[in-house]
Amino acid sequence: MGAFRNRDIISIKDFSREELLHILDNAKLVEENYAKYQDALKGYILAVLFFEPSTRTRLSFESAMHRLGGSVIGFSNPSATSISKGETMHDTIRIVEGYSDVIVMRHPKEGAAKVAAHVAEKVPVINAGDGANEHPTQTMTDLYTIRKEFGKLEGLRIGFVGDLKYGRTVHSLTIGLSHFNPKIYYISPKALQVPDEYKQFLKEKNVSYKETTSLEEYGKELDVLYVTRVQKERFLQPEDYDKVKGIYKLDLPSLQKFKPNVKILHPLPRVDEVNPRLDSAKQSIYFRQAHNGVPVRMALLAMVLGKMD
Repeated sequence: MGAFRNRDIISIKDFSREELLHILDNAKLVEENYAKYQDALKGYILAVLFFEPSTRTRLSFESAMHRLGGSVIGFSNPSATSISKGETMHDTIRIVEGYSDVIVMRHPKEGAAKVAAHVAEKVPVINAGDGANEHPTQTMTDLYTIRKEFGKLEGLRIGFVGDLKYGRTVHSLTIGLSHFNPKIYYISPKALQVPDEYKQFLKEKNVSYKETTSLEEYGKELDVLYVTRVQKERFLQPEDYDKVKGIYKLDLPSLQKFKPNVKILHPLPRVDEVNPRLDSAKQSIYFRQAHNGVPVRMALLAMVLGKMD
């Protein structure tokens, strides 16, 4: 597993089942003994380049680096950088790789992380979300959360609800789950159905999936309900967003549609698809899910910098 050193983390497709499980095992080791790793990355610098807004991903990466004893540089508002003067992403990456030991980047354009990894010759690049494409470290966090809750990943029934067309977390998690013999249920309006490429991927992997527009149709079959917001920022026309916003809303009475032990995940932020009154329900684990991002990203940073096998 030493192949992780200096490795770019761009797509969940690049990781085998064994590699994913190894990352989750390392995250568990970190979480169970933070103190053991508090100086693991002392003297190392993480650059966070966020060309698109973020709370959980950016701050959890920063928290992870600080917990490992390292330092953080970067930006969360590209308008305050030389990008506003016309500097290209290519030049930004070339400059920043000389200031840091690892780069974490979020960008609104699909494929931007892959380009950045090609440009950066000296340091590894971690994709923190590239447009509607992928979000690999969120998937690793989601898998870690699911395994913690169920004690396994194999054979679970996972329902995705909401924006499945633009939801990069859905796309990445679909790929990640394919290693563990799941049954997948896609719940969305027709305008926001999961892209055909992911359905074709599942067919090639012999993974069972179903599609519906109804929360009720398969609700009682689900072990996990993965909720996503309808992403206003991905729509070119405001009227297209208006047609689908608020289409699915979960509150306490909604729990009657599901098994008593269903687990509700959400990559956050939420808008109106999950009522805050649901937060106290035992089924709701999205805040634990968000906090799990810290040990997962600690493990990843330590691994790509060669401080963890």
